[in-house]
Amino acid sequence: MKKTLFLILSLGVFTITAHAQNPQRLTLREAIEIALKNNYNIQLSQNRSTISKNNVTLGNAGILPVVSADITSSNSIQTTNQTRADGTTNNITNAKNTGITYGANLNWTIFDGFAMFANYDQLKELEKLGQIGLQDTIQSTVANVINTYYSLISQNDQIKALNGVLAISRTQAKYANDKYSVGRASKLEVNTALVNANIDTANLINQIQQFKTTKIQLNQLLVRDLQTDFVVADTIIVDESLKLGDIINDAQSKNPSVLASQINKRLAEINLRQVKATRYPQISVTSGYTISDSKNPSGFARVQNSKGFNYGLTASINIFDGFNQWRRERNAKLQINNAELSYKQTQQNIEAIVSNFYISYSSGLDLIKLGQTNVTLAKHNLDLSLEKYRLGNITPLEIREAQRNYLDAQSRFSAAQYQSKMAEVTLKQITNSINIQ
Repeated sequence: MKKTLFLILSLGVFTITAHAQNPQRLTLREAIEIALKNNYNIQLSQNRSTISKNNVTLGNAGILPVVSADITSSNSIQTTNQTRADGTTNNITNAKNTGITYGANLNWTIFDGFAMFANYDQLKELEKLGQIGLQDTIQSTVANVINTYYSLISQNDQIKALNGVLAISRTQAKYANDKYSVGRASKLEVNTALVNANIDTANLINQIQQFKTTKIQLNQLLVRDLQTDFVVADTIIVDESLKLGDIINDAQSKNPSVLASQINKRLAEINLRQVKATRYPQISVTSGYTISDSKNPSGFARVQNSKGFNYGLTASINIFDGFNQWRRERNAKLQINNAELSYKQTQQNIEAIVSNFYISYSSGLDLIKLGQTNVTLAKHNLDLSLEKYRLGNITPLEIREAQRNYLDAQSRFSAAQYQSKMAEVTLKQITNSINIQ
């Protein structure tokens, strides 16, 4: 019996010691800074945003001319038999013919029904879309870091509560063993106390395992060695100043999904401009300077050299294309209508999400106030119950109930804090306003 009791107490001490090492402290600000620097999703989004920015050029829109340098070389070996008009003949065997042409050429579309300007506007809107995507990725990553960080704080509070319960169980087991030694308690009471201590130790081990798993998740978000150990802060502070009306207004003007819907609507309007551009004539100018050298032993001019400037103008207009122009314009107008509907739908969805999370946020604040009081009362009752048990005034079942009440109160309090904080972070993420001072 003494060996069993010693094993229970040692296991509890070992578990707590394993958890209570002294790794480096990691603040929330430090975690966010590391994530902003290292996170893969942010780096990928930054690259995509830079690509969309690089694409905003006059040349990519088709406004600037295209100038190329061209060179063409041709060679042949021919055997030629000629009979001239005066009756004479000319026979040439294996005559080598050579020709080379080189020069610079310019092609410039000077009018395409204003499509080139629509193209440029489209590229600028796509750049804005890339910037919004980057901001959304940053806010999402920061929100994930904050949520995971505060999850660790909440779990750590649970570990502290389980440590407290386990300490009570070990003390109860010791009291039961002392009573059994002097004949004041039965062996059943001692065994029950040891089983309870075992259960509390297992609960603590499971909670510590979950805590370590969440640490790995945070390290993954920070893109660093997954086994890096650290400690987090011990307090969850909830911003109690959020107002539903202000959040809804900010969401309608700052939310990335709403802003992206607005841009998609403008892109649909630009697409209609691009489609209508094909109704107009397409006018292009060409120009170049060409140098040509050729040798043809069997020709009338055996050696020929030429060089000079060339230029031209090309114009075309679509007269009839099987009513495809009408079809494309009609579809483009429907796309604008769809973009408008999508924008309104996004606004409504965002407002619904905000309303739901605000309910979670406000109810969480109420539960925090109630939970703090319950934790204090439950801890006081647990301490009184342990003392009464030592004096033999209550049964083991009653002290176990006091332990359960304390643990439940602590769990509900931690859950309320985490619920309200997560709702707060989500509301700020929706309004694109997460800011760590």
